Amino acid sequence: MSTRKKNQKPKKINLLTLSAAKKVCVLQKVKESLKLQRLEAEFWQSLLEVEKLTINGYTIDFENGNLNGLTTGELSSL
Repeated sequence: MSTRKKNQKPKKINLLTLSAAKKVCVLQKVKESLKLQRLEAEFWQSLLEVEKLTINGYTIDFENGNLNGLTTGELSSL
């Protein structure tokens, strides 16, 4: 039986106690993570703004918030 916790809280880091090199490393990781989150949010927002989208020759329609034109069977065959 596993003793691993399912809901692990993020580790808190006190930047005042870290060395300058560790601060730079931590801040670079945080910056990269935030940049990726922003890019992902922009990508999903751009998908919401289009009405028709073509992926690998398949046309996908966004009508009334519903996704029409692509099934999971088609996705697994790609």
